[in-house]
Amino acid sequence: MLGGVLRGRTTELARLDELLAAARDGRSGALVLRGEAGIGKTALVEHVGTGDGGARVLRTEAVEAEMELPFAALHQLCLPLLGEVDRLPEPQREALQTAFGLSSGSSPDPFLVGLAVLTLFSDAAEGQPLVCLVDDAQWLDRSSAQVLAFVARRIDAESVFMLFAERDSDQASELAGLPQLSLQRLSYSDSRELLASANLGVLDERVRDRIIAETRGNPLALLELPRAYSLTSFAGGFAVSDHGPLQGRIEAGFRRRVEELPEDTQRLLLLGAAEPLGDPDLLWRAAAGLGVGADAASPAEAADLLVIGARVAFRHPLLRSAIYDAARPEDRRAVHAALAEATDPEADPDRRSWHRAHATLAPDEDVAAELEQSAERAKARGGLAAAAAFLERAAELTPDPRRRARRTLGAAERKRLAGLPEQAMALLAMAEQGPLTDLERALALRLGALIDTENPTMISTAPQVLLEAAQQLEPLDAALARQVYLEAMFLASNAGRLGDGVATPARAARGAPRASEAGDTSDLLVDGLAIFFTDGYSPLINAHFFQ
Repeated sequence: MLGGVLRGRTTELARLDELLAAARDGRSGALVLRGEAGIGKTALVEHVGTGDGGARVLRTEAVEAEMELPFAALHQLCLPLLGEVDRLPEPQREALQTAFGLSSGSSPDPFLVGLAVLTLFSDAAEGQPLVCLVDDAQWLDRSSAQVLAFVARRIDAESVFMLFAERDSDQASELAGLPQLSLQRLSYSDSRELLASANLGVLDERVRDRIIAETRGNPLALLELPRAYSLTSFAGGFAVSDHGPLQGRIEAGFRRRVEELPEDTQRLLLLGAAEPLGDPDLLWRAAAGLGVGADAASPAEAADLLVIGARVAFRHPLLRSAIYDAARPEDRRAVHAALAEATDPEADPDRRSWHRAHATLAPDEDVAAELEQSAERAKARGGLAAAAAFLERAAELTPDPRRRARRTLGAAERKRLAGLPEQAMALLAMAEQGPLTDLERALALRLGALIDTENPTMISTAPQVLLEAAQQLEPLDAALARQVYLEAMFLASNAGRLGDGVATPARAARGAPRASEAGDTSDLLVDGLAIFFTDGYSPLINAHFFQ
């Protein structure tokens, strides 16, 4: 960027200006900026965020460290609107408050959470256009990504513009299907003008062309890599001889600049990299715990690496990841411990437990139990992937083998429910190596069968495995056994095994004890299906549950 102009982005800027104008005219829109690291996505997001001031701007920058916290990014984005939550229809209000941990209740319906955010955005846009900016969307926690994609697909005439910046990846994205704009590398002429803006002095033409060639039109590389080398090395023409992946080279350049700073400044930068909220008060409380004073910020600000104002902001997201990834494990544990100590256990117990987990190396039941509680809170808010991550880390830190196996089994189940079958199977295999009770063994058998339903080559054997699990559960938990019989019948019928295939679990279910003497709705369903799959429809006519 030079003089307020983004080099080589005329087409992209015109597209963004067009969408902003449409929002001002009452026509909503959404756009996903895609491209490699350093290609200019953040610069375009900032361009929109610092526009003509005619729109209300909400923004969040997803952080890799918060990918396991349910609704973390969505909460940050919606924070300025939470004062309007009481105006939402009651079902939407309750779902959103539960998702954000503002009230307790059953796991919120994702559909209602999405509707609540859609209503919030629509109401906020009544007076002036609303612009929602989401940077580094590849690191959105899954719950936030699903809700934001839901809203982006449904905005129409609400004067809302939603802009996402997402790094190219081979992984499936929740934002797939939304309108997108792929950012291309800069042309030679644009690269040359941008490189000139770095004020490197007079460069030999061959050296300049080599820099342009090796940075391959990546704007951030053109601006940052030269700053990582001395002018003397450029004069020799040998500075950019590394042919590794471009993202790694950019991060290496950032690291070299950080290593030149005083130790306290480096420690402050690592604290900022490990603290995803960008909360300056929290940063300074943690810094004080490490004996780092306010003067440590000056060298980082002078080097244009960090700005501490209303929020703690790094020059670029790659700088944050470069600092954190390059730190020694013991230094990372130290800053996480300081952040855990500085985090209010009542106001933000989950982030505190997550920092404690990252600060802990040896097994620690106290930390593991705290993580297990966070897993339950995440599950109650509908964050199954987050619940699994909390419980998986809790298992890793559990000293007692029996309790560790139980927690690993619970993490495997939540991974399955979160749609992560491969990770679920890996955790299940670990759990089965531990000392499980008979009930847990039966649950593990059932879980393995349910995971197999995601694999086309294994789905045909899953009903038989579920039948075995149900038979093992009968003397241990009658209600759960009947539930598993129901799963076996359902899966066998869906797999096209309506003959002997479904009759086998149906006959077993008819002989299974009821969960209650009177028989609840679940009992009636199991009985009805078992009779239907063994004797046909006619016997049901005179059955007591049709009277």
